[in-house]
Amino acid sequence: MACAFASTAQAHHGWSTTTDVESKLEGTIQKISFANPHMSLVLETDEGEWEVDLAPPFRARRAGFDVGAAEPGDYVVLTGHRSQDEDENYFKAETITVNGTFYDVYPTRSKTLGD
Repeated sequence: MACAFASTAQAHHGWSTTTDVESKLEGTIQKISFANPHMSLVLETDEGEWEVDLAPPFRARRAGFDVGAAEPGDYVVLTGHRSQDEDENYFKAETITVNGTFYDVYPTRSKTLGD
């Protein structure tokens, strides 16, 4: 049982692991998950493959982003925050634009980049 908790905790990233500077990341979805604790995707970019956490499913659904909104092969533009560890290709997204539709999955967080 302890192993299950350890791997879940390790996979779960909070905002404290990311930079304070908002940035943009874009690329093609390789994999996507709409599961708890956070929706996630693997994104192929010019900088390599990135692990991306989105909002929890309930929050993303409120923003209109749910199953069917994106799938592998879709090109997306994300705004959010990169990992503080420059060697880690991890990104925590606040917004996602897919197929021309903009979703703000963290509407209460202040943002410096436009959609």
